[in-house]
Amino acid sequence: MVRRGPLGVVLCLGPYNYPLNETFALLIPALIMGNTVVFKPAKHGVLLLSPLMEAFRNSFPAGVINVVYGRGREVASPIMASGKVTVLALIGNSKSAIALQDQHPNKNRLRLILGLEAKNPAIILPDADLDLAIQECIAGTLSFNGQRCTALKVLYVHENIAVEFNKRFAAKVDALTFGNPWEKGVMLTPLPEKEKPAYIQELIDDAVKHGAKVINEKGGEHSANYIFPAVLYPINKEMRVYHEEQFGPVVPILTFNDIQEPLNDMAESNYGQQVSLFGKDIKTLAPLIDTLVNLVCRVNLNSSCQRGPDIYPFTGRKDSAVGTLSIHDALRSFSIRTFVASKDNEYNNEILQALLNSAESNFITTDYIL
Repeated sequence: MVRRGPLGVVLCLGPYNYPLNETFALLIPALIMGNTVVFKPAKHGVLLLSPLMEAFRNSFPAGVINVVYGRGREVASPIMASGKVTVLALIGNSKSAIALQDQHPNKNRLRLILGLEAKNPAIILPDADLDLAIQECIAGTLSFNGQRCTALKVLYVHENIAVEFNKRFAAKVDALTFGNPWEKGVMLTPLPEKEKPAYIQELIDDAVKHGAKVINEKGGEHSANYIFPAVLYPINKEMRVYHEEQFGPVVPILTFNDIQEPLNDMAESNYGQQVSLFGKDIKTLAPLIDTLVNLVCRVNLNSSCQRGPDIYPFTGRKDSAVGTLSIHDALRSFSIRTFVASKDNEYNNEILQALLNSAESNFITTDYIL
């Protein structure tokens, strides 16, 4: 009788950009598979958990869900140092994940389920449908102000179409509406981190210093809690924005002549989550796809990078993820296969049949097997 069993205590930390959905993408599978959870809410979006506290209390025995508040490393570090955590489930930054792992006294016993940062590129081939590519790249780079691990963080545009792409893309960015999220037609909204506009400005200044230009008229315009998206071109490897995951409203653009250029960059990158590929010639696309699936875990053909639907596996290579999240994969990530075995003889078979017929055991039953 083979079943999946719980792993133990799960320390669950979710991100501020999707403080409910992404956190619960960890918490719910962990609970379903029988684990207990120590849960620290993200630094923003804490109040949204208030109505759920009563639901937790009424739905689970005491000690199954434990909520702790405070700065991540301050409250999570001593929990990890106790050695009682079996699974570190974190969606956030690799630096935080490494720091927490280092606190655990028995790393060989620690299972990791991590959704981390990415530097997802878009590759726009010369035969791409520009209207479609620009539409998808706008959504990919600036939905939620680019504050998604799945956002497009760098655009590779073939040099034959770069002038036209840049002109139209920059105009589309300038046409985006800024306002509050409940206002009709708004695409760009205030930033939740007060220090983020200054950081984005640092990236812009560094890129300009190393030869880039802000090619959209509104790029870099400040308000009290926002900086308007800056489209930067041309980008080179000396610039911070080429290497750093900006996680905000700035769009770096590079050109390429040989497709091997972006492929080499992706191979050298520390990240390997997704890529968006725009084009239509199947003789060009086929070998490209065959290469890209060995560099990232999801290739989006003529569409922006994204998280769902949740039936699809969500993971990444290198520093972008450990483990796989989705409806089915998450249940397996938060569990381990266990089984009861016996020698095949009359004596044991009678005992096993009696166990099955009696329904005395939750484990030895044919009701449901995952």
